[in-house]
Amino acid sequence: MSVTVRSEGTGRLSAEVHVRAPVEAVWAYVTAWERQGEWIPATRVRMEGDLVVARTGIGPLAFDDPMRVTSWDPPRRCDVAHLGRVVNGTGTFTCTPDAAGTGTEFGWSEQVRVPGGRLAPVLWRIASPALRLSYAYALRRLRDRAERGG
Repeated sequence: MSVTVRSEGTGRLSAEVHVRAPVEAVWAYVTAWERQGEWIPATRVRMEGDLVVARTGIGPLAFDDPMRVTSWDPPRRCDVAHLGRVVNGTGTFTCTPDAAGTGTEFGWSEQVRVPGGRLAPVLWRIASPALRLSYAYALRRLRDRAERGG
């Protein structure tokens, strides 16, 4: 079962993976914010009031990615607004029952502002291959952990 990751223009990534687990179980796992570090590389997540704050990176290259949940429709969809200086934009998780009704099609999309003004498209072309690999790795980890019961 493959993971699909696409770059759909400057600042936009979308990814999907099939998970052999019920929608409710996948939803519970991906929205257990503090557990996202189990499947998202180089990330630790903490709650600060009503903000979800992901600390992403290694050592001095790490940064905070504060997010506010803007739409909550369990167990189907969660939208967030990225409010940070490094990552600013929107993100979405979706959980849809598969055709057989025994698994979940999990989707993850991000639309972020890419800094650099007129150079933003060039910077995105340089960064997006590494981001696509990171997303694919994260979704494989998510699938493996969710299928084992999270």
